[in-house]
Amino acid sequence: MSESFYLENKIALVTGAASGIGAATARELARAGAEVMIADIHLSAAESLAAEIPRSRALKIDVTSSDSIRLAFAEISKLDILVNNAGIGLVGDVSRTSEEDFERVMRVNVNSVFLMTKAALPLLLESHGSIVNIGSVAGSVGVKQRFAYCASKGAVQAMTRQIAVDYPKELRINCIAPGTVQTPFVEGYLDKYHAHEKDKVRAELVARQPIGRLGTPEDIASLVRFLCSKEAEFINGAVVPIDGGWTAA
Repeated sequence: MSESFYLENKIALVTGAASGIGAATARELARAGAEVMIADIHLSAAESLAAEIPRSRALKIDVTSSDSIRLAFAEISKLDILVNNAGIGLVGDVSRTSEEDFERVMRVNVNSVFLMTKAALPLLLESHGSIVNIGSVAGSVGVKQRFAYCASKGAVQAMTRQIAVDYPKELRINCIAPGTVQTPFVEGYLDKYHAHEKDKVRAELVARQPIGRLGTPEDIASLVRFLCSKEAEFINGAVVPIDGGWTAA
């Protein structure tokens, strides 16, 4: 293995790590030499993934619950990397977004970043560690019928920049802003909202990325690995698009 972007002896925690981008990130960080905590509300899925990945273990965390997070961190004595990946989506413009649905999206996508970061902060300050928040292009540009989701991902970008300003020498924090990535998240959206026209809508999703394809979880995981490495030590408070040219266009 090349020593570039190597994370030997680093301890990482990835939320929402049992599938999609989270699972690919757990695999990639382990491949880079890190010990990985696979945190997910679905413990059995996390355990199944941990059985495949060396130097990893499953951890049940409800990222919307401060009590669940507190109990998990009571068992963690060292942490170098936190990847705030857990998130959900919601389809609807402002007129069709209920108060309950808006609050649910904000709890999972925004409050979780606050709660996890606050809990991890003492350990990350001790290790001069790194945080990577998984945002979205929806935090940078408007996406049709994604009112709550855009609001939540804009907040993730703002929190990333603000924490970088408060702790410029103590830790590093960056946000990745993916375009549409081929994950169970996207498949669930197609099944729920476009079951009768999946091929048509999938083609539309591909078309809005000028490169001509959807992203893969591995695309995003590689960028997470880089941002956590010593080669990226001058990158702090950044929002890095990885979207096949979507926001450039």
